[in-house]
Amino acid sequence: MSVTDQELIQLLQECKTIAVVGLSPKEDRPAYRVTAYMQSKGYRIIPVNPAFPEILGEKAYPSLEEIPADLKVDLVDVFRRGEDTPPIAQSAVAIKAKAIWLQSGITNEESMAIARQAGLQAIQDKCLMVEHRRLLG
Repeated sequence: MSVTDQELIQLLQECKTIAVVGLSPKEDRPAYRVTAYMQSKGYRIIPVNPAFPEILGEKAYPSLEEIPADLKVDLVDVFRRGEDTPPIAQSAVAIKAKAIWLQSGITNEESMAIARQAGLQAIQDKCLMVEHRRLLG
């Protein structure tokens, strides 16, 4: 089930806070480059990585569930292997995110089903930065 450009535009305009699962502080990594780009476009970034206390100047959290409730997460952007994503989809549902986004090359139908059944928008195998540039850049 693919999403239309209009749906992506609406999602990118409505989602202002992005939790990034698997964000790395290493500048040569795609997760870092994509997230730094989104941050530069005015999105609030919440890093989710248990190995680091801070990434891109933002406090990092060990898991989605440990993000304080007052930091309302709109979009969960995922930089993890496809087989690791179903628990992340369940966490995205648990924190009441609006959407889950699996980055380019990452797919998992179970994760998509978990998210969609709970009413979340679910995108996979697309780059958030590429789509933002293409549609709103």
